[in-house]
Amino acid sequence: MKRRQFSAALALSPLLVRAQPEPTVLRFAWWGGAGRHEATLKAIAAFERQHPGLKIKAEYMGFNGYLERLTTQIAGGSEPDIMQINWAWLAMFSKRGNGFADLNRHANVLALDQFRADDLAAGMVGGKLNALPTAYSARVMLWNEAAFQRARVPLPRSWDDLFAAGPLFKQRLGAQAYPLDGELYDMILLAQAWVQQKYGTPYVDPLSPRVAMSEAAALDWVRIYRRLVDEHVATPLPLRASLGGADKPTEQQQDWVVGNWAGNFTWDSAIPLRAATLNREQKLVLGEFPTLPDAKTSGMFGRPTVMLALGRHSKQPELAARFINYLLTDPDAALILGKTRGVPAAARQFEVLAKAHKLPAMELAAHEQIKAQREAGRVPVPAPLFEHARLHKFMREVFETVAYGKTSNEEAARRLVDEGNALLKRIK
Repeated sequence: MKRRQFSAALALSPLLVRAQPEPTVLRFAWWGGAGRHEATLKAIAAFERQHPGLKIKAEYMGFNGYLERLTTQIAGGSEPDIMQINWAWLAMFSKRGNGFADLNRHANVLALDQFRADDLAAGMVGGKLNALPTAYSARVMLWNEAAFQRARVPLPRSWDDLFAAGPLFKQRLGAQAYPLDGELYDMILLAQAWVQQKYGTPYVDPLSPRVAMSEAAALDWVRIYRRLVDEHVATPLPLRASLGGADKPTEQQQDWVVGNWAGNFTWDSAIPLRAATLNREQKLVLGEFPTLPDAKTSGMFGRPTVMLALGRHSKQPELAARFINYLLTDPDAALILGKTRGVPAAARQFEVLAKAHKLPAMELAAHEQIKAQREAGRVPVPAPLFEHARLHKFMREVFETVAYGKTSNEEAARRLVDEGNALLKRIK
């Protein structure tokens, strides 16, 4: 009798197993380093505890290869439910606003009031809210105060100060000393800031796929870049190329570590990286942003650090939107994630980290410097096409010919306008 009962139970057990509901699965893809991965996995676990029956499949990796993988997935309609993307990728994947789900359709589960209007505008394409920012970052000036003291040069507060510092560094500290270091793109952006202040226009029109600079403005763009190098203000591209590669990060340069290279024009989110490798006798401080008299705009270049988007093929879009909202606006999530994706853009999360003293003084000061310019309306949302991979490559090629003395200022300016317009029409 007992044997028959046991056999019957075995026969029924597959039915019992099948009767249990399958978990709901969402896929979340992101790139980052070990700190971001660890914090994100903890946030995922916390959200899963709040939603029994939900399983979030983590698809994470380093930055290399991420874009290629995501491009293939989106092309095949197999993209993750939630994706971390670069702001500039909106122009690649969603030219008309249809590449990602419209988050406005899920406004009932998204705390959109936690974001600034211009942060929301940065994620809008074709009238659709394609993505929400995790943080906002802009370019700031960082100075090694100890190096400037050794050179007996005051920290630059204006363009005139900056250009005057170059010859003084060379004279007093030697030919190996420069007041400013940066990769080629850093110097392109710094020179563009001068042009924007003078002319009021960036390189790419934010509203249409065309070059906004006149040829005169483009010529000044090239001239300012050349001045930075020729007047010993910024480290020359050939020098950087000879020291382990032109794109080798500043904090990995020995001349930065010991204070021969005394400044950096970089994202505010990079402050911890730049400070981490300095010798003890060096001291990194936040500088004032150089501004021309009667500048039409600040010239500060800022944009979302990274964004979260919802896949248009997601079968659980509202639940995915809830997860996005948790990551970006929930106070508990803020304490788990910290600054692993930058200083939070959402007001509530920023307040939580500030009250918990999780924002270092210099990063907080940089945030306030940027915020003041934004609230004054002096940091317009840039054109996503400006950071399109093909346009970025083109700009670098033009400025490389300038850096290596292979073209005239006039020819480089002509190319930036004429060839730039032609390229923008092709990739729009």
